[in-house]
Amino acid sequence: MAETIKIAVCDDEKNIRSYLVSLIKKQGGECSITEYASADAYISDGKEYDIIFLDIETGGSGAGLNGMGLARHIRGMEAQKQPIIIFVTGYEKYVYDAFDVGAFQYLVKPVDEQKFAEVLGRAYRQSLSGQILSGQIVSEAEQRKKKLVIRYGGEGKAIPLNDIYYMESRNHNIILYLKSGNMEYYAKIGDLEEELMGQFYRIHRGYLINLFHVEGYDRTEVRMANGDKLLLSRYKYDGFVQAYMDYISEESL
Repeated sequence: MAETIKIAVCDDEKNIRSYLVSLIKKQGGECSITEYASADAYISDGKEYDIIFLDIETGGSGAGLNGMGLARHIRGMEAQKQPIIIFVTGYEKYVYDAFDVGAFQYLVKPVDEQKFAEVLGRAYRQSLSGQILSGQIVSEAEQRKKKLVIRYGGEGKAIPLNDIYYMESRNHNIILYLKSGNMEYYAKIGDLEEELMGQFYRIHRGYLINLFHVEGYDRTEVRMANGDKLLLSRYKYDGFVQAYMDYISEESL
């Protein structure tokens, strides 16, 4: 018997809720759907869900939480099952806040039906696989299949991408910061940026980082899994945030 996915739709506009519910039903699959007109109504109900479609601008009464406030409330409940959060918003600017609460994806109103189907399909698979952890997708086995081939010490060497924290350009050479230690060889960071596009992002003229190993960030620096804090160019911030969201979304496929 197929497992039933529990879905919540939280939006203060009834027509939007109805539209999202119709799209969910159109995709098929074993699921139960509950609608909420406010963040407070969701909290008062006290139920747990696998997936929640949440309008960032949803207002509330009493506590007065909006959608982002509700997301932070949910993530703060460590003992509770953590749902996959999919934001629904009329403004793309909110994508930058989505990382703070480990959002799975965001959809911009008016919601495109094809995009919705793609996102919901990935959310279904992610929920059933049980691989979501603090909003980050775990796919280490798949990543280890991918390698960077370099010339080092007069011979070819294949390095799993997942073993690389980041790369630094220094004195016409590239320094690889690896799990096993550092390695330096001749290469151009621009060429590597093009070759590794998708999993790596250039946050500064001297740094090309592995998005798989990003632990956290703010507007001035990125914290890597090895503890290093790297300067994030203010001109690269928006692009980095978008690349990071695209990466963790793709990793759920």
